Amino acid sequence: MSKFWSEATKRCVPYVPGEQLNKTNIIKLNTNENPYPPSPKVIKAIIEEADRNLNLYPSPTADTLKEEIAAFHHLSKANIFVGNGSDEILALSFMAFFDSNRKIKYPAISYSFYPVYAKLFNIQSEQVPLNADFTIPVEDFFNSEGGVIFPNPNAPTGIYLEIEAVKEILENNPDQVVIVDEAYIDFASESAVSLINSYENLLVIQTMSKSRSLAGLRVGFALGQPDLIEGLVRIKDSFNSYTVDRLAITGAEAAIKDVDYFNDTRNRIIQTREWTIAEMNKRGFSVLPSQTNFIFATHSDKEASHLYSSLKEKGILVRHFKKKPIKDYIRITIGTDEQMQTFFKTLDVII
Repeated sequence: MSKFWSEATKRCVPYVPGEQLNKTNIIKLNTNENPYPPSPKVIKAIIEEADRNLNLYPSPTADTLKEEIAAFHHLSKANIFVGNGSDEILALSFMAFFDSNRKIKYPAISYSFYPVYAKLFNIQSEQVPLNADFTIPVEDFFNSEGGVIFPNPNAPTGIYLEIEAVKEILENNPDQVVIVDEAYIDFASESAVSLINSYENLLVIQTMSKSRSLAGLRVGFALGQPDLIEGLVRIKDSFNSYTVDRLAITGAEAAIKDVDYFNDTRNRIIQTREWTIAEMNKRGFSVLPSQTNFIFATHSDKEASHLYSSLKEKGILVRHFKKKPIKDYIRITIGTDEQMQTFFKTLDVII
């Protein structure tokens, strides 16, 4: 620890992402990336933009992308904020809506960037334990002193919280911002975006990384009433007006417009997910109900750490979290049908 570090630097416990090995002969089922490439229209749009405008700064407001997102979600441009991936928007949201002297709430088993941001920005927090079945205890999120944030569906469990329960949390925190992190919502039943016009305290955050195959482009967006969006803009413009580059804006616009490709690849992943769950059950696994592009599974007599390391030795990466109460589970991203068939052939040898 350097004597030159600030108190914030000393306080940090950095987020640890899934392994990204520089090998070509592996099957990556550990970071919830989309197994399919982006729409061909995305590639075409990026190439054309790269040929003409890279010498110019991108739009600081990304208005054209906001308009496409707004049209897709039946909102107005004033309801949309665009950022460099949903992680950046989460960080901006912690700064914009949470105060250090008021305790926020988030699930104890959840996206592990939340405690990282809480420590970085010196925000007090309460980690709410999940129920025994890993569902969110809705009433425990009522009457938060400083605000609420949770993923829906949750990660790494994959469990979806019904919209009526989201409404309950919103209605029981009328003076605090409730952030619903919907990174995986396109693989689930219904988005909380439908509630935005009814709840001034709701901020929904989504990403282009999962359902639109743009993890390498880094584009995320927030949806909420204009006052919340203005708060995010004030924070963003206080340190970097150009958070999203030209190629990312252009590619994201093309991805939003290509609804047919989006629906096709999303539905293929959902179908493969359901087949994968059935195959896991046949092999003695218990799988939590998933509405994401991954599953969370435990075996009746095989240790999760052994399954993780054995799969890795054979060139297949999955995710294992070494903490209670999820240390007995592995998280498996849904790949292509061919990748999942290879996964099961390898798994059968191991078990």
